[in-house]
Amino acid sequence: MKYILVTGGVISGIGKGIIASSVGTILKSCGLHVTAIKIDPYINIDAGTFSPYEHVVPHITDAIQEWVVKQAKVPVDDDDLEPQVCVIELGGTVGDIESMPFIEAFRQFQFKVKRENFCNIHVSLIPQPSATGEQKTKPTQNSVRELRGLGLSPDLIMCRCSAVLENSVKEKISMFCHVEPEQVICVHDVSSIYRVPLLLEDQGVVSYLSRRLNMPIETRPRKMLTKWKEMSDRSDRLLEHCSIALVGKYTKFSDSYASVIKALEHSALAISHKLEVKYIDSAYLEPSTLQEEPVKYHEAWQKLCSADGVLVPGGFGVRGTEGKIQAINWARKQKKPFLGVCLGMQLAVCEFGRNVLGWKDANSTEFDPDTKHPVVIDMPEHNPGQMGGTMRLGKRRTIFKSNNSVLRKLYGDAEYVDERHRHRFEVNPDLKSHFEEKGFRFVGQDVEGERMEVIELDDHPYFVGVQYHPEFTSRPINPSPPYLGLLLAAAGKLQSYLQKGCRLSPRDTYSDRSGSSTPDSEISELKLPSISSD
Repeated sequence: MKYILVTGGVISGIGKGIIASSVGTILKSCGLHVTAIKIDPYINIDAGTFSPYEHVVPHITDAIQEWVVKQAKVPVDDDDLEPQVCVIELGGTVGDIESMPFIEAFRQFQFKVKRENFCNIHVSLIPQPSATGEQKTKPTQNSVRELRGLGLSPDLIMCRCSAVLENSVKEKISMFCHVEPEQVICVHDVSSIYRVPLLLEDQGVVSYLSRRLNMPIETRPRKMLTKWKEMSDRSDRLLEHCSIALVGKYTKFSDSYASVIKALEHSALAISHKLEVKYIDSAYLEPSTLQEEPVKYHEAWQKLCSADGVLVPGGFGVRGTEGKIQAINWARKQKKPFLGVCLGMQLAVCEFGRNVLGWKDANSTEFDPDTKHPVVIDMPEHNPGQMGGTMRLGKRRTIFKSNNSVLRKLYGDAEYVDERHRHRFEVNPDLKSHFEEKGFRFVGQDVEGERMEVIELDDHPYFVGVQYHPEFTSRPINPSPPYLGLLLAAAGKLQSYLQKGCRLSPRDTYSDRSGSSTPDSEISELKLPSISSD
């Protein structure tokens, strides 16, 4: 097993995640099996219960080195083979008190696994003050010196900068950070994050890692990287727009819904549309806001009404839930494409129970334990008195119960799908028949047929809810089917996509959903399709 540790210096949010993902992408394009681990210094007994707005006190676990080795061996590809490379992103900034124990753990870890199996990529900032326009290396020098003082020596220094790194600056970093010039990599601002893997590839990162970690990598045309370049080129040439209203509680920070946003971007790019996300604080849609802050109320509703589709993501807690129900009600009545994820699906059940079945107090027991119509209830294994560590987590199988399901078709007419879950509450199975009599169908259920996993509404362009989190398995060249369906419906292309057998048009050949089967040997002669309208 080869371990690549990615650390960051100078500032937080410098792009360690993108660098780690990009390194994994170019190594995977070489035919290697690659896995990834994200270690966040902000951990507690159950960090999953914290609001995205919070930072939490660190609680350091024992035996982190053994844990890394164990997790790195878990297969992540469809062939179930053990990974050959593990890319580890260490969150935070070198020098932070929170990350000190982790730095020390990896200082010891490098000797445990031996030098030929461990390398460190350090991501640092090269500021360029507007007053002088000069690229400054001192922050990077200080960051590398501090990292070395803690026992780790960077093998590659990836310099984040606004413009291409000047040769003199690169040589200066090489000289004062004790690395060869080829080990200083320029990661300047680019038009799209999807260009970063290509940027690293062009600067010889693969060949360096191959030598440094003694990994035999064949130098041949790579189909995956060719598709990646097609996708990157297309992202710069998008003309058509599609807007999605994201109705949630944590809309002040877009990173709160990072996985959801990326899943939307993957799908929008696959259909050659530029994505516009309209962030809406669900509390502003509630009638009480009209009295207290009418401007915010009308602005929120204007955003919702002007969007091409509506997405209600997962979440916990009662705040803003009535606003989400208002948005779902509007999407259902106006026949706007809608996707509800986890809590979003549960609230769609609540909305339908209230406004179609006539159960005015229909609710989840999470929000109203005394409701006479508990359409969403605690799972039997959930302990209501303990929030932490009691969720239904991980990959679970969902069986499609209908051959006419739109989502089943989007999944390639699969009989079942394995998706990741993270929830404590579920749809009340005892009330299932009342909903289905009115065209609100539970088309996907768990293996035992006891848990409702997928909902669809008859006579609606796209009204879908899923109990699982499909965004976690979305990939740039393989978008998540529920999100792809939402974008297709929002762009008015869903029906034509279904009629074509769920295949994208020839211009979308970079996507794995295009049916492209160009062999690797022909990639060097591949002619990229031109962008044309359907």
